[in-house]
Amino acid sequence: MNVRFCLSCGTELEMRDFDGTLRPACPVCTFVHWGHYSIGVGAILVREGKVLLVRRAQDPGKGYWTNPGGYIEQKELIHDTIVREVREETGVEATVRSMIALRDQPRDIHNVYIAFAMDYVSGDPVPDGVEVDGAGFYSMEEMESMKVASFTRWLIHAALEAKSDGLLQDREPIVPLDGYGLFRG
Repeated sequence: MNVRFCLSCGTELEMRDFDGTLRPACPVCTFVHWGHYSIGVGAILVREGKVLLVRRAQDPGKGYWTNPGGYIEQKELIHDTIVREVREETGVEATVRSMIALRDQPRDIHNVYIAFAMDYVSGDPVPDGVEVDGAGFYSMEEMESMKVASFTRWLIHAALEAKSDGLLQDREPIVPLDGYGLFRG
């Protein structure tokens, strides 16, 4: 995927060197295309010893059981994204407890995936019928006979075997930083 024209003013881009890396840049305004990125989020939500899983109804991963999740919107804080995604995919209300894992996947569209431990608030899992066609809380024993995605297995293990509480949301930072999503250990 090549970006050929400035996303700000429409001028044809030229290649410029930025610290040894050639990048498309606008010769008229300050626009520089830094690359293609996506940020995904996922939830690990445990209730009564069982983990919330969804079965993917679409590719990628159609037919696999995974943890609920999705991609952030341009102007959405990541902790708001995961609350929304869990609600949309399962109807379950949950709150963020902590950030527990991160996957960095460099590729044509560099993907960063942030996993959150979540606390159950209310609701029974019901699949949305679009992105997912199954949803429920499952024990580790039940998961043994299910087609659970490898990355989801890794996330569950990372969450359940965590050596710390992870990064917690800083709801009262020492200085006002409106519009920031802040997490700290």
